[in-house]
Amino acid sequence: MAVQYKDYYEILGVARTASQDEIRKAYRKLAKKYHPDVSKDKGSDARYKEINEAYEVLKDPDKRVKYDTLGPNWQQGQDFTPPPGWGGNEGSRAEFGGEWASFSDFFKTIFGGAGGGFGDVFSGSGARVMQRDSEVGLELSLEEAAKGGLHTLSFRTSGRSAQTINVNLPRGIVEGSRIRLPGKAPGGGDLYVTLHIAPHPVFEVDGHNLVRAVKVAPWQAVLGGTVSVGTLDGNVDMKLPPGTQSGQKLRLRGKGLPNRSEGNGDLFVRIEVAIPKHLTEKQKKLWEELAEQEK
Repeated sequence: MAVQYKDYYEILGVARTASQDEIRKAYRKLAKKYHPDVSKDKGSDARYKEINEAYEVLKDPDKRVKYDTLGPNWQQGQDFTPPPGWGGNEGSRAEFGGEWASFSDFFKTIFGGAGGGFGDVFSGSGARVMQRDSEVGLELSLEEAAKGGLHTLSFRTSGRSAQTINVNLPRGIVEGSRIRLPGKAPGGGDLYVTLHIAPHPVFEVDGHNLVRAVKVAPWQAVLGGTVSVGTLDGNVDMKLPPGTQSGQKLRLRGKGLPNRSEGNGDLFVRIEVAIPKHLTEKQKKLWEELAEQEK
């Protein structure tokens, strides 16, 4: 069956020779721009799903190699018929929180059948399913990763109704953390769950540390004082030293993500000096007087 070819490199705006770090940076930039909590533009939701699908393939070395074997001569949107042996049991796919169900027919055709994709993970029926280990992905919000605890993982196997298992998220989750669930895979094998942290509209994630921007007025940067900073645990007051520069990072210790043993990472606050766009006559005069004194 012909489907529309997806150029995942074009979707993320990277070269086919891009490194994993370049792919990850491109994904984070685009996902943050088109995240439903941030962008209200028409079509941003579809664009966000497309970006996630592209990253799901290119971030995984095995999937990327399989995708690259299709060759570089296809164009985005072009009709594509998979080579022999790439298909498999149609409908054999996994669903996680409903997100994977929204992936394109192209993705499901290439990675949903007997050619080594997700169909291998959940294909078969009844007692004929061989006991084998399986691996799936689960995307968490930043708040879910920080909180940990019990999380529900739903997936659908070929010819079966949706199945649900509870995953106890351990302390100290970071991007790419992996959980082993003995005997939870179809057929009795072990199920390995790789955890991914979804882009956040406010915080950037760097291991167990977080980074966020906070805008301050020019006089606050010059004179110093106290500013309110939003953290995952609520607002806290942060001391702003006199003479703080735009782009300078200040550390709030223990306000990042939980570490594996005890304590938390840190929150780094990147200061952005907000220049006022509209001044009253009085304010303009004060700035002019200040400029005269500096001459």
